[in-house]
Amino acid sequence: MKKYCIDKISERIIFLVVTMSLLVWSVTVLADSSLHTNKQISMIMDGDHRSAANKARDRYRHPNETLSWLGIKPDMTVVEIFPGGGWYTEILAPYLKDKGLFYAAGSDPESSSRFSRKSARAFKEKMASNDVYSKVKITILAPPNKTAIAPAGTADAVLTFRNIHNWMKAGTADDVFNAMYAALKPGGILGVIEHRGNPEIEQDPKAGTGYINQDYAIKLAEKAGFSFVSSSEINANPKDSKDHQKGVWTLPPTLAMKKKDREKYLAIGESDRFTLKFIKPVK
Repeated sequence: MKKYCIDKISERIIFLVVTMSLLVWSVTVLADSSLHTNKQISMIMDGDHRSAANKARDRYRHPNETLSWLGIKPDMTVVEIFPGGGWYTEILAPYLKDKGLFYAAGSDPESSSRFSRKSARAFKEKMASNDVYSKVKITILAPPNKTAIAPAGTADAVLTFRNIHNWMKAGTADDVFNAMYAALKPGGILGVIEHRGNPEIEQDPKAGTGYINQDYAIKLAEKAGFSFVSSSEINANPKDSKDHQKGVWTLPPTLAMKKKDREKYLAIGESDRFTLKFIKPVK
């Protein structure tokens, strides 16, 4: 009888171990599935329309994993906010060209700001430089007056890459989040990627270092009416201490310290970034 009890206990322990192992395996598989990549995006990333310098940044920006995790499909209507030099546009425009619709909401070409006018002109010229951009619809985002980034309630997804710190500096963060909310369909996705700040340091409302606390970004989105869905560590970089002399611009690609400690900052790589997914609630 004693041996029988011991055998039963052993069986139960083995059963629990096996069950826990299967549970861990299944959770791992589910987690990994969110990082699956898209073959079409991979082909676009290797395209001749992208420069070697831009391709070299793929290891820091993880465009395939990021877009796949956010659930961006080629038949969607997608808005990219302030595309800048068009790094992500190089991927999104050809990906959405045949089946989807792509809006690039950029600077005002009639702005009083020379920088904004120059940025708008350079982006327009880039869009005219290659057929992969032939169906890009350029819109203007210049809050508070020009915020119609796409027809209201039509977008399946709105994406912003490392822009919140600029909005905070300009005092337009609420205006931009409201514009993104207005453009989305109910149930539409908002994807936010930004330099992640140190949560132990109170957020500077002007974001002078370029870093934004993740909780602060979530509150900005929720204030506009978005519901937080989940976060990902796809774009995390634990090497980034976030205490650099010239803020996030100390790191590549800017390397604001020029030659000083250049190798040190190259070894760190680009900034630690949070990747957040929100939805516009279905009411």
